[in-house]
Amino acid sequence: MTQKELKDFLDAKVIQYNNPKFIESDPIQIPHQFSLKEDIEIAGFLTATIAWGNRKMIITNAKKMMSLMGNSPYDFIMNYKEHHLDVFDGFVHRTFNIIDINFFIQSIRNIYLKYNGLESIFINRNDKISLQHRIHNFKNIFFELEHPIRTKKHISDPLKGSAAKRINMFLRWMVRKDNTGVDFGLWETVSPSELSCPLDVYSGNVARKLGLLNRRQNDAKALHELDTYLRKLDPQDPVKYDFALFGLGVFEKF
Repeated sequence: MTQKELKDFLDAKVIQYNNPKFIESDPIQIPHQFSLKEDIEIAGFLTATIAWGNRKMIITNAKKMMSLMGNSPYDFIMNYKEHHLDVFDGFVHRTFNIIDINFFIQSIRNIYLKYNGLESIFINRNDKISLQHRIHNFKNIFFELEHPIRTKKHISDPLKGSAAKRINMFLRWMVRKDNTGVDFGLWETVSPSELSCPLDVYSGNVARKLGLLNRRQNDAKALHELDTYLRKLDPQDPVKYDFALFGLGVFEKF
């Protein structure tokens, strides 16, 4: 395919998958249960954190997390006492367990109290600092409290070679805004043009088959290569093509 033919093909796939039906089988359905900005942010962040493995299990366990917080995650976090964390006894999603979620609750609370929320950490205060650098900074802030060493693995660092799929997916949810109702567009302080594709096995394999990506590993270098190509197709909203790549991989077995 020529670049124009490829763009036309992917644009059609974006339209096919970027619609409310997508929500029904995707973890993004969890933050869609809420209307308060802070609830959406926290539900989205916690859901994205455990978004690896079987999608049905991700959704089941994300719903369980919300239920354990009384389906009011912001209120739970801001008013929690140490004994409240007992509600998570026995909770586990793959390697994410009660030790990790207990620290996540404390750190998220610290971010809202000290930094005025998750969004404020990702605001671009220096045009020379990329969003991937801001993800690196976010991780440093997230673990500024005393923390279990094991828990650091649950937030990836692009500057250490990771594609940071889950945090990039969370940022897509919060930042992208269109008329389809899938992504939230809550954060107007971050531009959609800065977003990076949530690169995983499915999107990576499809991107290689379509000639968008040559690098074999799904790492930070591959993400940069893919981002560079997608920005040529749509400089203002390159990450809309995540719907096309993911849909082709998961639903069409492309």
